[in-house]
This record gives sequence, structure tokens and C-alpha cells, in this order.
Amino acid sequence: MSGVARDQDVDIDLGQLVRAVWARRLRILTITLVGAGVAFAGAKIMSPQYRSETRILIEPRAPAFASTQQVNDAGAGPLMDELNIASQVQLLQSADLLKKVINDLKLYNLPEFDDAANGSAMSSILVKLHLKKNPMENPPEERVIDAFVERLQVYQVPGSRVIGINFTSKDPKLAAAIPNAMANVYLSTQSGAKLDSNSEATRWLEPEIESLRRKVNEAEKKVAEYRTSHGLLQTNGTTTFPAQQLNDISAELTRVRGDKANAEARAQAVRNALSSGEASDTLPDIMSSQTIQRLKATESGLQSQISDLQTSLLNSHPRLKSLRAQLADIRTQIRQETQKILASIENEAKVADLRASELERQKDTVQANSARAGEDEVGLNALEREATAQRQLLETYLVRYREAASRADSNSSPADARIVSKAIEPVDPYFPKVVPIVVVAAVATLILSAIVTMLAELFSGRALRPIDVRPETIETETVAEEKIAPQAAPVAAARRPAQPSMLAVVADEEDVIDEDVETAAEVAQDDNEFSVTSVADYLTGSRAPLAIAISPTGDDGSAATVLLTRILADAGRRVILIDMTGSGHPTELMGDDQAAAGVTDLLCGEAAFGDTIHSDRFSDAHLIPQGRSDVRRAMRGVDRLSLLLDALAAAYDLVVVECGAADVAGVSRLTRSRDVEIILSLPQLEETVFVTLMTEFQAAGYERVVLMSDGEAAEQRFGEAA
Repeated sequence: MSGVARDQDVDIDLGQLVRAVWARRLRILTITLVGAGVAFAGAKIMSPQYRSETRILIEPRAPAFASTQQVNDAGAGPLMDELNIASQVQLLQSADLLKKVINDLKLYNLPEFDDAANGSAMSSILVKLHLKKNPMENPPEERVIDAFVERLQVYQVPGSRVIGINFTSKDPKLAAAIPNAMANVYLSTQSGAKLDSNSEATRWLEPEIESLRRKVNEAEKKVAEYRTSHGLLQTNGTTTFPAQQLNDISAELTRVRGDKANAEARAQAVRNALSSGEASDTLPDIMSSQTIQRLKATESGLQSQISDLQTSLLNSHPRLKSLRAQLADIRTQIRQETQKILASIENEAKVADLRASELERQKDTVQANSARAGEDEVGLNALEREATAQRQLLETYLVRYREAASRADSNSSPADARIVSKAIEPVDPYFPKVVPIVVVAAVATLILSAIVTMLAELFSGRALRPIDVRPETIETETVAEEKIAPQAAPVAAARRPAQPSMLAVVADEEDVIDEDVETAAEVAQDDNEFSVTSVADYLTGSRAPLAIAISPTGDDGSAATVLLTRILADAGRRVILIDMTGSGHPTELMGDDQAAAGVTDLLCGEAAFGDTIHSDRFSDAHLIPQGRSDVRRAMRGVDRLSLLLDALAAAYDLVVVECGAADVAGVSRLTRSRDVEIILSLPQLEETVFVTLMTEFQAAGYERVVLMSDGEAAEQRFGEAA
């Protein structure tokens, strides 16, 4: 029996389950071999089944003699959607198609497709007991179809327009012949349906085309008669004579009005030049006159002579007077010639005005005629629309008739599908697969045998162990085991006295302890349940993001905490240690620079957050040292320490805070309302100190308190490093 009391809480002993399975390994192996042998024999007894597959691609197809434009139009048409492909899958499984394949291959003569005629004894017994319907009551044709459908599988290949046809048979030749026959019957059926459609279209289009021809002739005759009777003669393809005449007069009137405005603007420019006395030789009309150009040349010559003679003659000299008189006469002639040009331009404006008035009168007359022609065109447009509609419909029917007539032959209407993969005669049977069946049977037998063994061990109670142990019992057993356990070897370095923790400053300012909370001490269950390795395994399984380590005996406990941190880092966890001790011993063991920025500098605002995180010398763990700032000034900003812990908990798997020789009052401020693990680091277990601390933590309401007492490994490792 298990020795577990009936009223005790129990847990499953996984080690006992494994040992029970290992103790019965020969029996389990024998059962596994028997199961594999039975599976092998059964696989060999079964009749082999062969499977082959044909694949059909559904796509629009045009005849080989079709023109390039027709092929492109066919290819540009909409592809078949999922519903159309699913419809083709159902068509391949239709009873008519299956019957045609069965008749073509004469499958009704094969015993494989009529098992009911040679029924087994068990089937006969079930029929007599009315537990099964007598298959002989069904017609032979229906029995063959049922057997055919059981071996047939038609499906759409996912993500494509390909349909697969699978068939399973005892005969490999038949397994390949049936899918190919189904594909051929399907293609011939689709092609025949297109031929029937073309024939029906041809028969229907012939009388419709004759009727449309008569209607088109009558409609075009009415259009011609109406146009003649109303004088709506066309000058080109779309415009009548009155409309064309009105357009020409309007264009000419616009041109004449533009000429008039241009002439008036030119005359005004000349008048402005004459009235203001400005030079008129910059105007285009003045400069284009040959007379003006000659007079300007003469004026320029006289002006040049006067300028030359003024240098050697007086102003009253007869020669100068004569030249000045000639210059004045030339300028008078230029002005007179300019007046003539102005009069010419004004005459052009008057002629344009008269021409515009005449064109406006003609426009009014033609516009009235065009209005009457527009009223007559309303009836003409109606007749033309009717004739155009009839003509377009006739042309459409003629095109369709020619297409349908050209596809009356069987080779001219291919099915909208083609075979992309024909079934071939399979060499290896599809079922049974001897090796996979034997492997699966062996593995299943092995697993079931192991499960049965474990269940027997659980029901017998041998794999159960009690877990209901009171805290005082734990304390007594712990002390007893410590007394029985071998003593640790002498330490390599002398133990330094314990320094007060940095949290003692917090306790001086605020001493808050939650009372009346039930607590329990949780410890790791291993061969040495208080070792650093056991505590590391316990923290690995715990989900708490924060662990508070308290070392009542001083630096030897801090060394054990450093060892714990490195073990966790070596196990692949992201872990960081915060040095909150008074002596700074963790910083000495892990840091390269003893004066590096740390937690006190961060709390005082003298260092950035990233500057306080350093790497361990001997592992992948990280360290926040004690720092250089004053501890009391740093502890005034202890509220910022809570934000620091939250940020680190988000970045690391576990945050370890080494508090040194701290008491419950200091720890309570740091761990309030947090999911935290409390670790008592006592390398050399002292019963009095342990009991006192456990009592204080129980009174403060801490539910999880883990004892770590393994001083030998820590002292040996760090004593040599020192």
C-alpha cells in the first residue's frame, strides 16, 4: 500500500510513475512486439487496393480554325468561378455519366462490383436478424453503381480550376482505365452539348434573319422618302443644306466683325498718334507705306545736313534756312500722307460694317429656314433610329448565324475542358501500407501499455505522496536535516561582519507592517532542498518577476545570492541583480569598476537609467551596483525605486534585489502590493536566526519565504575569485 492517510492531500509522484514503467519494460516491449506482429499479419492478409488519378483542366476553348481575334475574345472572357467548377464536379458524378462508363467497360460482369452476390456468412446472419438490409433486393444496376461510387472520388484541386478523378480497385489496370474513360465521356458529353446548342441557334436564326431583312428595307425606304419630301438634303454624312449654309454665314459674319474691329483699332491708334504729336513711324500701317518710307529717308538726310552745317555756319545763314524750310515741307508731307492712311483705314472699317449688316440679314433668313428644317428632322431622326436599330440587330444575327453554322461539325466545338494528366497503371498498392501500419500499431501499443501501467500505479496508491505538512513541521524537519547533514568545509576567506542594509534608512522614516495575514514557507523539493541549485530551479518555475534576497549573516549570504543569479543566467534566463546591501559585496564580486554608477546615483538623479546597468564578469547576468551617492539622500527618493523595479521587470525574466542584513520593516516598503519571492540566504544555517526571521515574516503577511542554505559552494567559488 502507499502509506498515505485517507484525509491527507496528495500529489502525483512522477518519478514513481517513470520507475514503474521502467520496471515493467520487458512486459511492455513484449506487448509492443506482439501488437506490431498482429498489425503486420493483418496488413499482409488484406487484399491490396490500387489507386490512379486523372486530372481535367476547366477552361474556355475555341476551335483550331478560329481567327486570332476570336481566340483573343474567347480568352478575354470571364473565367469559371468556384460555383461553376463545383457544378462540373457534380456532373462528373452524375448517374448518366457513370452508367455510360459502366456499360462501355462492362463492369457489371466483374465480381468486384457486385459483392452482394457473393455475400459473406456474417452478412447473411445480419440480414436474417434484420440488422442489415438485404442487398439482393436492389436491382443489379443499382448495386454496381453503389460499388462504383464507393471507389470513386471526384474533387476540385484547391486554388485552381483543375478537377481530379480518383478510382480505387483491386485491379491496377482497371484503376487506371476507369478515370480515363470518365474523362473521355465527360469531354464528349460537353462537346455534344455545344453542338446541340449551335444547331438550335442555327434553326432559330434563319427565319429571324429573313424577317429582319424585310424590316430593314422598309425602314430605309421610309427614311429616303421623308428626306425627299421635306427637302432635307445632306451636304455630307450628317449635316443638311440649311444647317451647313447657316454655319458658313455665321463663320463669315464672325470674320467680318473681326476685320471691322481690327480696322477701327488701327484707325484709333493713328488718330491718337496725330493728336498727341507722337512719332507715328512705329505704327504698322505707317511703316508699311512706301511713300512714308521715302519721306522719312529724305527727312533723315536733311536733318543730317543741318547738323553738319551748324558746326561751321551761323543759324541765319541762307544755306541753313533753305535746309530748314525743306525739312518743314517734308514733315508736312509726312503728316498729309498719314492723314491719307487714316482715311483708308476708316474706309476699311466702314466697308466691314456694311458687310456685317448684310451678313446679319442673310443669317436671319437662313436661320428661319434652318428652324423649319430642324422641326422636320425630328421625324427624320426617329425613322433613322428605327432603321439603324433594325440594321444592327440584323448584323448581329448574321454574325451569330455564321459562327453557329461554322461549328456544326463535331471537331469544331471542343469541350471547355482538357485532360492535363492521364491515369497510369499503378505499380505499388495504395492500401495497405505495411511499414506505416506496423509503425503506428507499435507506437500505439507502446503508449497504451505505458498508460495502463501508470494508471495501475496511480490506482494502487504507490505513485501518490502526501503534501499537507504544517509550517512548524517544516521548521523542525529543516533543523533536524541541517544537524544530520555534513558540515561545510572551512571558508577560504574570513567572514566580514554584517553591515546594515540600505533599506534600514527606509525603515527609519516609515515603519509599516501589514498584520493578521496567514503565511507559509515554501521550499524547493530536491535531494538538497535548501541548496542554491534547488532555489534556482524553484525560481525558474515561479512566475514572480521579483525576488528579494535577505542575508542576515552578511557577505557570505550575499555571495550565495550572486551564485544564485549566475546559475539562473547560465540556465538561459534574463536576470539582473540590484545591490542594496550596506557593504557592496555583490558589486565587488560581479563588477569590474567598484566606483561605477549605481542605484543610489539613479535615485539621486545623478546618473541615467542606462548608465547604471553593467554586465557580470563571469556570466550573462546584469548588475546595478550600489553607487557612489549618499545613501540617506538616495533613500529620500525611494518611491522612484518602485518605478525602477517595474521597468526592470518588463525587460528581464527575474529581478533579484540583494538587501543584505535587512529586516521585515525595510522590506515591506519595497515589496508592497507585488508578486514577490522572499529568499532567506543563510549559507550556514543558524536555527535561532531562521526561526526569528520566519516568525517576523509570517507576522508581516508574506506567504512565500524560501530558505537558501548552501554556504560551501558559494564560499569556495568566490573565495578563490577574491
